[in-house]
Amino acid sequence: MVINTKRWCDPNSPTDGWRILVCRYRPRGLPKKDETWDIWFRQLAPSRELHAKAYGKVTGIPIVWDKYCLQYFKEMNNKNSQNLIAFLAKVIESGENITLLCSSACTDENHCHRQLLKKMIEDKLSEAHRIKDPERFK
Repeated sequence: MVINTKRWCDPNSPTDGWRILVCRYRPRGLPKKDETWDIWFRQLAPSRELHAKAYGKVTGIPIVWDKYCLQYFKEMNNKNSQNLIAFLAKVIESGENITLLCSSACTDENHCHRQLLKKMIEDKLSEAHRIKDPERFK
């Protein structure tokens, strides 16, 4: 039960499990037959506005990473996103691997929402384990 992160164009691996595209936009010009993902959860991508800020399309300067993180976490704090995050945590709990896929243009994995999303899924897993652990009530 592993959460991997990659770009959609990175080669498939036997440990990928479910390959989940979490980009705001579907790769342009890519025929359906060449898709490398099993499902697209656009709801887990940054909003159009945050995506534009990340690439400096609003002010000409990309948003600072700390501000980006705060805004992304805020955007994910809604019922639909939280349900999808909980669903992915259950997939992991069931023993499946998942791979969160972002844009081919996203070359810095450490400054990508897929790392933030991975953390949210891990936090949901930790939360589930705390609830199931009777030792914490002693």
